[in-house]
Amino acid sequence: MTDWPSDELEKIAAADELQLASARPDGRLRKPVTIWVVRLGDDIYVRSVNGRTSHWFRGVEDRHEGHIRAGGVDKDVRFVEAGDDVNDEIEAAYRTKYRALRRQRRRPTVHAGSQSGDARARAALIVVSGRSAVQGCRRPSRLQKRRG
Repeated sequence: MTDWPSDELEKIAAADELQLASARPDGRLRKPVTIWVVRLGDDIYVRSVNGRTSHWFRGVEDRHEGHIRAGGVDKDVRFVEAGDDVNDEIEAAYRTKYRALRRQRRRPTVHAGSQSGDARARAALIVVSGRSAVQGCRRPSRLQKRRG
């Protein structure tokens, strides 16, 4: 699925956090939220601590488009719901990345429990796809399921 140039993929994956602003139905961006981000292969993943009912996740469902900032990358993106088949690998990626950061900083990480392992978070997994010039997309009623 990847639409990411390798340099952007590496920068985003190396970032501790990602800022995500979903597009409103009229195309304007919502206020950004700061969330954790992981890479699996050539894809970037984020998930909602509070599951599918969180404000930002519901915003993503409106239009499946938005904007991200992480690791010096500032880009318009598409959001696609990830399949359950990658949940265990994403879980491992979150644990590996954020446990290492916690050890480096020698302090507890605020999101540790809720970002990795919580069933609500696992049910709200999104693939962030770098988009080329996708404008005026149709507004599906639900996130498109990832195929593949």
